[in-house]
Amino acid sequence: MPLKMQRGWVPQGWVPQGWMDNNFAPVRSNGDRTGSIKVALINNMPDSAFEDTGRQFFTLLNAAAGDLQVSLQLFSLPAINRGGRIQEHFDEHYSNIDDLFNHGIDGVIITGTEPLQKNLRAESYWPALADLFDWAERHTTSTVLSCLAAHAGVLHSDGIERHALPDKQFGVFEYQNTGDHALIPQVASAVRFPHSRWNEVRKDALTACGYSLLTHADRDGVDCFIKRKRQSLFVHFQGHPEYDTDTLLKEYRRDIKRFLRGERAGYPNMPQGYFDDTATRLLNDFHAHALLNRCEDVMSAFPDAQVLGEPCNTWRDSAVSIYRNWLNYLAARATERVVFAPVARVEQPLPASASSEIA
Repeated sequence: MPLKMQRGWVPQGWVPQGWMDNNFAPVRSNGDRTGSIKVALINNMPDSAFEDTGRQFFTLLNAAAGDLQVSLQLFSLPAINRGGRIQEHFDEHYSNIDDLFNHGIDGVIITGTEPLQKNLRAESYWPALADLFDWAERHTTSTVLSCLAAHAGVLHSDGIERHALPDKQFGVFEYQNTGDHALIPQVASAVRFPHSRWNEVRKDALTACGYSLLTHADRDGVDCFIKRKRQSLFVHFQGHPEYDTDTLLKEYRRDIKRFLRGERAGYPNMPQGYFDDTATRLLNDFHAHALLNRCEDVMSAFPDAQVLGEPCNTWRDSAVSIYRNWLNYLAARATERVVFAPVARVEQPLPASASSEIA
């Protein structure tokens, strides 16, 4: 059953090819549906990636939902300012954050945003984000934190500081699968996921505070890790399983343009593990050309057409598997609540031992 939007129609361009061919039309939701898993996406990404991020998570969750009934509602922290066109998109398709706190939600996904301060606690949105973490601990079955949100989450709950990397960790990296948790696909000993970040939280600090590492690599650090916080299982990704095939290419082009405009000192490194040999050669040739002609007009010579079809999505199957397992976890816990609900309404009080077993 396709995933449904909780507010309004699915935004234009969000319907994957083939849905209409199967006589599916996005519909409005008239409130809670019995048996439906309710998921909230808190999209805090900057304007440049805001619409793409919403669409990426919608598409990924739809692929993962299978036969489950899943309703998705969109939110964003009000402390993050939006530009004109993005504000219009927000007003049309996103709900007020107060609606999140006033209704039952099974799972929540919280994205990061582009940091403006070295100390995350100094960001203008920090108080609202910290309140959101506290609410999620008490009122959700599970919470997914993506990239910078993962760094902010462990800082808030455990005081774990992030550390600057020597250079941007950018590309598709392979991580070993610990194989000891149902969230991680069991079909492979290793998974590959995109990363795009300047900072990291480290293995020793995480394990010392009770986090379990699900995927990690000796050279590239931690990818996914979990910890139960009050009522909610927190799932942290330093990377981006939701990325489209061309997202890293878009980010690479964006960073090149920033270099050409003088907004960054050095030419950006090419994403690792992403392009084949032919695309790498073409992009190295463009790199040399750009260094000799440092102006934004040189982007007209960027070899989009030649490299656009080259990247291969090596992470999609693993991403769908992880989020399918996550949705199944939400569904199983929701079923447990339904099964045990009548027990709490019996006239005779339960023995203390029985009460503790159910809890």
